[in-house]
Amino acid sequence: MKENNKVLLGMSGGTDSSVAAMLLLDAGYEVTGTTFRFFEKGGNTEYLDDARELCSRLGIPHITYDLRDKFKEYIIDYFIKEYMTGRTPVPCTLCNNYLKWPILKEIADREGIYHIATGHYVQKTFNDGFWHIINGTDTDKDQSFFLWGLPQEILQRMILPLGEMTKTRIREIATEKGFMKAATKKDSLGVCFCPMDYRTFLKNNVTPEKIRPGIFCDETGNRIGMHEGYPFYTIGQRRGLGIHMNKAIFVKEIIPDENKVIISDNIKNLEQKEMWLTDWNIINPDILLGMDDVIIKIRYRKQANRCRVEKTKDGLLHVILHEPLASIAPGQAAAFYRENMVLGGGIIK
Repeated sequence: MKENNKVLLGMSGGTDSSVAAMLLLDAGYEVTGTTFRFFEKGGNTEYLDDARELCSRLGIPHITYDLRDKFKEYIIDYFIKEYMTGRTPVPCTLCNNYLKWPILKEIADREGIYHIATGHYVQKTFNDGFWHIINGTDTDKDQSFFLWGLPQEILQRMILPLGEMTKTRIREIATEKGFMKAATKKDSLGVCFCPMDYRTFLKNNVTPEKIRPGIFCDETGNRIGMHEGYPFYTIGQRRGLGIHMNKAIFVKEIIPDENKVIISDNIKNLEQKEMWLTDWNIINPDILLGMDDVIIKIRYRKQANRCRVEKTKDGLLHVILHEPLASIAPGQAAAFYRENMVLGGGIIK
């Protein structure tokens, strides 16, 4: 694919991708909008109408792709399976790295479009011969944590028009240009197919007998209460346990085969000094492997810890933490940084 002035923009119908379209046009690009039909709760397709209407007002083409079957297979089924095996899934990370961006590239290739874009609050930089994602300017909206798995063939073609902007400024631009509906749309919260409560989603999509009450035990095996079903808990969880004690308690371990959840009243008992990652991606091994100044994050917007990363003989990444870290949940993502630059990441084993 030869570089040209065309850009394919992923459009959700929301504020961010709508303003991204305006900014790309202002920058002189020939923009085509595309909206993926991933999941439609209750058959609601208002987001499609909004994206089409915006493209019509801007005078740009709009393409719709129905990917509901693929989304169910790659994201929803995976989401359910992870919780049912006592792990904590990362659907937004997988969707971005293995579905959304690769499909944007696939469509762009087919349409003869070089650039691909979204309304993500991230930037990119070229360092020592490799493209890297870097943090967005708006720290409250930064989405770099979710994009550690993208290959160079995608990174080099990405345009990220919102990377240097704040959400406040994005809403102002929509208002200034007369797109009041886009300017006042609410931000989406959580996972798109179960934005508020994943427990209800699991109850509605898993055979009832597979989620049943079980036992909370302390670290010595003593029964301390009943839980609603092990898939409803994650390592490090403190709230919503339904156990009333005069001290803080945390989920330390989940044992699916026994429908048992182990509780600890000491957060230090959840601390670990190492972890192993599968399904990993490293952008430039020379500035990650064996280095002592690597930062690891295991939660979006959570603490950053220094570590050393080594590759094992069986193909895993071994992460040695300089300081102990609590609440390391199998199935969750881990992203590596140097300052604000993403070096790669993987899934906690």
